[in-house]
Amino acid sequence: MQKDVKRLSLILLFTPFALWILLLIIIPHMGMVVLSLREKVAPRVYEYGLGNYIDFINEPIYWNTLLRTGSMSLLVTVLALLIGFPIAYYIAKIAGNRTRGALFLLCLVPLWVSDLIRAFGWILLLRETGVISSVLQWSGLIHEPIEFLYNDVTVIIGLVYTVILFMIVPLVSTLDGMDNAMIEAGYNLGGSGPTVLRRIIIPYAMPGIVSGCIVVFMLTAGSYLTPILLGGKNSSWFTEQIYDQFITRFNWESGAAFGFLLLVFTSFVVWLGLKITGQTLANTVARS
Repeated sequence: MQKDVKRLSLILLFTPFALWILLLIIIPHMGMVVLSLREKVAPRVYEYGLGNYIDFINEPIYWNTLLRTGSMSLLVTVLALLIGFPIAYYIAKIAGNRTRGALFLLCLVPLWVSDLIRAFGWILLLRETGVISSVLQWSGLIHEPIEFLYNDVTVIIGLVYTVILFMIVPLVSTLDGMDNAMIEAGYNLGGSGPTVLRRIIIPYAMPGIVSGCIVVFMLTAGSYLTPILLGGKNSSWFTEQIYDQFITRFNWESGAAFGFLLLVFTSFVVWLGLKITGQTLANTVARS
């Protein structure tokens, strides 16, 4: 009787999660794959094949945009790691209990507003008549307004600001479980700061680093609002190509193919990153 109750409790506990995975992830992705294989040969007449994927390969602008999106997403991930790691280490190992809570709350503040509002905040700061240009002109450092928007640097800054919290959280979670005696032992054995960081802290934090990098990379590659609003027509982000196929051209078949290609590409990059770092997805999730 007790075993039956435990089994029923376990089923009831995991049923919402299973339904969420099935209805919102598995079935939509299966539908996207089927739709991507459909080719229109006449009005309301379709055949199935790889024509949409062949069109992608034959058009350099599409795969160039995908590679550009992947490379910039990797750059954003690296910058988020370089900025987020010292912050996470300070929160987890140096700050006191009260300070830790306040700092963590400050990291959560950007999530209180939507991506759209955050992007418009950057626009107010960086546009030609924005705050930064006006202050520089008022101080005499420049004589004419400067447009800081619509370039790759602005897009990268906006994306790092948007996703850095998702790097800090797993790092704090991982570093918080690290015994301070390990760091003290490293110094007692004659290790310098860089040596302790390289030989002790980073290896211990590697699951959190990998976990944060995966989340940040996937979120960045799938971002739409920030690259479009801050980069304008020069953004050349792959999600813009997907939006163009679905909404502008009403070509859902090509849009589905592009979306599936983005998923495959980002999944391959994540798999490659796990292989290079020697981590496994299960261990990364468990320790972070």
